Amino acid sequence: MTGSANDAPRGAVTGAARSARRRARELAMQGLYQWLLSREDVGAIEAHLIDAPAFAKADAEHFKALLHGVLKSLDALHAAISPHIDRRLEELSPVEHAVLLLGAFELSSHPEIPYRVVINEAVELAKTFGGTDGFKYVNGVLDRVAVRLRPVEAARRS
Repeated sequence: MTGSANDAPRGAVTGAARSARRRARELAMQGLYQWLLSREDVGAIEAHLIDAPAFAKADAEHFKALLHGVLKSLDALHAAISPHIDRRLEELSPVEHAVLLLGAFELSSHPEIPYRVVINEAVELAKTFGGTDGFKYVNGVLDRVAVRLRPVEAARRS
């Protein structure tokens, strides 16, 4: 007998849901990357990404929450990231910048997602889309951001 999503503990994320969320993060990161480079209207960026074939397998609600949430919270996210980077924001690669914004947003606005999951997902995005060692930088910065944004959860890490 195979289980269904309904058999999962309340609040648990199933494999399919996790994959849909990962796809949503990928698309949101791509949208943020595009916005960082062009400052194009977020509605146009969103429409373009929604038309992409990959969108069919994404968690559309999470994608929209991420893309719009990051841009609405940009100043606060930059304030959370800036103390933990070794250069000016403008000097970050656009991929690292987008991934850091996305990770900081999930850390600050989605407490239901464990901070280790947020950081792991950000590291995977940086590995997939970024430079050779960019994922190490993202990991280090978000680990320090997590200590600040989620001190109780971060203190429990082993």
